Amino acid sequence: MYRLLVGADVSKDFFSASGLSTEGKECFSGTYEMNSHGFSEFLKALSSHAERLDQVFVAMESTGCYHINLFSFLSSQGIHTVVVNPLLIANFAKLSLRKTKTDKKDALTIARFLLDHHEEISQFSISQDHQDLRDLSRERESLCHLIAATKVEIKRVLRTIFPELESIGNLYSNVMLGFLQQHPSARLVRGAKRKAIAKALKGPRVGGKLTFSAEDLIKAAQSSVAVVSPAKEIIVQGKDCYPLTSSRAVGRGDKTSDRFMQSDKGRRLGNSPIDQGSRSKYCCPFSCRSGRGEEFYFF
Repeated sequence: MYRLLVGADVSKDFFSASGLSTEGKECFSGTYEMNSHGFSEFLKALSSHAERLDQVFVAMESTGCYHINLFSFLSSQGIHTVVVNPLLIANFAKLSLRKTKTDKKDALTIARFLLDHHEEISQFSISQDHQDLRDLSRERESLCHLIAATKVEIKRVLRTIFPELESIGNLYSNVMLGFLQQHPSARLVRGAKRKAIAKALKGPRVGGKLTFSAEDLIKAAQSSVAVVSPAKEIIVQGKDCYPLTSSRAVGRGDKTSDRFMQSDKGRRLGNSPIDQGSRSKYCCPFSCRSGRGEEFYFF
């Protein structure tokens, strides 16, 4: 049973907090620094108005990255803490007769929102593990978009400086991307020795045997209708490392997600009981794909 409902308005260097009793009486308000001293002072204020920290319920708006440290600190102290969509607070504030815009008033508005809705959103709480998993999921999505866009750009440029290459082999295999780092155009292949071409094809590759040879590349380059463009060669050399490095980063993230989701903590997190009404109203869904291809949905 919660005894103290607290709203926190977080900025880069400071955060304001206001606490209400479950009867709606204002218990305290204050402004604290976003550092260890400020966190300790805030914890003292909470402890002075609640017998136990598990009787405290704190809500804060999502503020980019600024709220994360405070959220993590409070959660580590055993305080039930939630991050609320700012749009919900803004809509709630419109119904209030108080129109003054200050950090302390914002914190009080969040506290009043929590007073009215704490029973619904008390089911929803995310841990630091949950936050990390969500960050991994977002980074994975971003990297996948980057890889797709880079592949399209590589293909577009190669159609100008080595159009025949696309019909010879997979442009995005590890060995081909490594080859393009050294010989990104038909002009450079024509000017290279056969021994250098063969050596460039001995890079790491996944799957079966190589389906083309150095002779295939040299023959295609000699009869190529490619445009001579040193500038485009530099563009390809600058871009073709992205799919390799980004794919490796995605793979590392998948393995991390997979290990976590197969742990007891991950299984509990994925099956946390949150009623559907609260999910749709207060929470933002996201998915995380494990390294084994399984997809988990969170709220």
